[in-house]
Amino acid sequence: MSETTELEDLYSAIEESARLVGVTCPRETVWPILSAYDAAQQTIIAFRVASDTRDDGDFHCRFSLGDGVEPYSVAVANGLTTATDHPVGALLAEMQERCPIDSSGVDFGVVCGFRKIWVYFPDGDFQRLSTLANLPSMPSSLADNVGLFARHGLDDRVDVAGINYHHKSVNLYFPEPPEPETIRSLHRDIGLPEPSEQMLQFCAGAFGFYTTLTWDSPKVERISFGARAQDPMALPIQLGTKIEHFAKNVAYGADDPKLVYGAVTATGEEYYKLQAYYRWPADGRRRAGRGYPKSRSMN
Repeated sequence: MSETTELEDLYSAIEESARLVGVTCPRETVWPILSAYDAAQQTIIAFRVASDTRDDGDFHCRFSLGDGVEPYSVAVANGLTTATDHPVGALLAEMQERCPIDSSGVDFGVVCGFRKIWVYFPDGDFQRLSTLANLPSMPSSLADNVGLFARHGLDDRVDVAGINYHHKSVNLYFPEPPEPETIRSLHRDIGLPEPSEQMLQFCAGAFGFYTTLTWDSPKVERISFGARAQDPMALPIQLGTKIEHFAKNVAYGADDPKLVYGAVTATGEEYYKLQAYYRWPADGRRRAGRGYPKSRSMN
């Protein structure tokens, strides 16, 4: 099968899957991204739907990248994003210069286009929040909250970072979930609404969590917890009509595990995301099973 045929097959799969949640897949937005990164050749490819108001009306795809690909340069060179003087444009280069990076991945929406780059720190070489906070282009909200996270034993536990160029935000991922009382305490300390009992039950089975920071606020925007499930309907939560319909009808990865994320935002919105795989590594290689395109194995 030619590379062009494989790319067409991937595009058709995205188009078909997006249609399940009522989203039109414009070729002029999606094809340049798939082509620029040779996405059909990547090891892991995943589709994601969400129930939050910010992402409503879009459908997301994410994929791993091979060694030697500089994801931000590719995005700018191919017109997927515009070079900017905003700190978000310099953050990846600073991470590459000061932190060991194992691999990377890309996330896009079929409506919004190119949106996020993931960077994965080597297994067992977690980064300290204090190190990341010292990067010149990192949101100052991280430095403002390093002490808070350190009190909860999280300063040296960052294994993945996500840079969102569309929303101008940063995600920092921790590979182990806190205890339920710590979850409540984190929400209170950060100033987020306390999660519902349903959300706390969901978090009890989580494999890890991430925080979201922006350049526009000194506060942590949200905390999101991730769980792995062969059958998302068996989780102790209500995913919502859209996500349940997608989970029951998506044509790809039926026998692969799904990932579900739950979060409470600063506005009090409580929502979920579901991630299904178009391509899952048959050998269960390292990092298969987390919420990013390439992700560490479950503990």
